[in-house]
Amino acid sequence: MLRSMFSGVSGLRNHQVKMDVIGNNIANVNTQGFKTSRTSFAEMYNQTVRSATAPSTALGGQNAQQMGLGVSAGSVDMIFTTGSTQTTDRMLDLALQGDGFFMCKQGEDTYYTRAGNMYLDENGFMVTAGGLYLQGVMLLSIDDYIEGEDIPGLEGVMDPVDSEIDNADYQIEADSVGRIIIPMNFTSIAIDKTGKVSGLSPDGVLMDIAVIPLACFTNSEGLMREGDNLYVESKNSGTPQIKRAGQGGAAGDIKSGALEMSNVDLSKEFTDMIITQRGFQANSRIITVSDTLLEELINLKR
Repeated sequence: MLRSMFSGVSGLRNHQVKMDVIGNNIANVNTQGFKTSRTSFAEMYNQTVRSATAPSTALGGQNAQQMGLGVSAGSVDMIFTTGSTQTTDRMLDLALQGDGFFMCKQGEDTYYTRAGNMYLDENGFMVTAGGLYLQGVMLLSIDDYIEGEDIPGLEGVMDPVDSEIDNADYQIEADSVGRIIIPMNFTSIAIDKTGKVSGLSPDGVLMDIAVIPLACFTNSEGLMREGDNLYVESKNSGTPQIKRAGQGGAAGDIKSGALEMSNVDLSKEFTDMIITQRGFQANSRIITVSDTLLEELINLKR
């Protein structure tokens, strides 16, 4: 069978992969915190017809003769550039301007997200849109403000720590990170660029309640998507470094009252769609012409 036909089939298959990635990008153009992906192609293995030869006194050297056998999807990469910011004026909407991720938990499983649309549940815990508990550092002892006997999950709230974390490279200890709970009798809750959550106590005193730290990875592109705007650590992402936001480091700032939008560039996606479509058509043509050649071979017997 003609090699060109199999090369054309590999081209069709992998251009379809690229189109699938483009379709997913466009579908998520309005998804908060979504990161676009791209597909890169790589030449498949080659068949060596003749090996290279070294020059001699009688004859010069000759290059190898190789014929390619198609294309493969070399990689599907996530692009972690920061998306544009949409102002919402909702205090619990948090936009990230930097490389950091919010941390959240479901049971013992830790997830990371850039989607900052947070909520308070019935008991005052800060949660994601999917109900996962946002992770942070409590600065306030809640014993004087919350009756905890009837609140499930209160055991996941860590003891308060020192509120002064000024060094951008300071790594917060993982064992001090837990659920964030806002006393229901506090009013005028505010969140600053460092992730510090403050509120007015019942007696009118402004008090620091908690800090929302951010997780940074050596290789963010190595994270694994889990759906629902969530990522998990992989063997190639590196372990998370938990840092304070708003201190000039890689973690970046937290902006309350705004959301980070998708970083999908529609003009680029539609251009890539046209290129991919033409590539698909060209590979289809390879198969058609190869079929014509085979038909001519079959007709030789007539």
